[in-house]
Amino acid sequence: MIHDPGHMRRLDDLRWFPWTIDALRLLNRAGFIVIVVTNQGGIGLQLYDESFVHAVHTRMTEVAAAGGARIDGWYFCPHHPNATIPMLRVDCDCRKPRPKLVLQAADEFSIDVSRSFVVGDKVSDVRLAGNVGATGVMVRTGHGEEELAKAGGSIAGAALVAADLIAATSWILAHADRSIEAEP
Repeated sequence: MIHDPGHMRRLDDLRWFPWTIDALRLLNRAGFIVIVVTNQGGIGLQLYDESFVHAVHTRMTEVAAAGGARIDGWYFCPHHPNATIPMLRVDCDCRKPRPKLVLQAADEFSIDVSRSFVVGDKVSDVRLAGNVGATGVMVRTGHGEEELAKAGGSIAGAALVAADLIAATSWILAHADRSIEAEP
């Protein structure tokens, strides 16, 4: 969705890929619920605080809405294995690729994960898809090329390795269960 500068620390560092809003809008129109699940270990590392994460998500929601797109939910894990905040240095079930946040979103939004897709630029995203019974899609943008190179050129469990989010969206729309009802 956005360029990942590492641990973002300023809202001014928020830079969208040019196709993201179009991809979100297409998914919305096809009737998909769009949920973002993200590891935010920078909270536990004291690189930024939880209010900053909320501010980024608010800004992203506003920009998406201005482009006619919708992000239905935001879920993030503040934990990190090397957290400097002791209570956030835990072996949690919410840090991707573990399933807690996806299962929470599925419960809150009545999502059938077996008919869902997890799109991401890291192996942990594809593993998350497998851990919840969704279809995993890897994108080459962001960390994708680096992750693919580390994995020897293929990602186990990925149904698709797409050039970017708009290519992944096109594939998802072609492969989605046709019983999903589109919005009017």
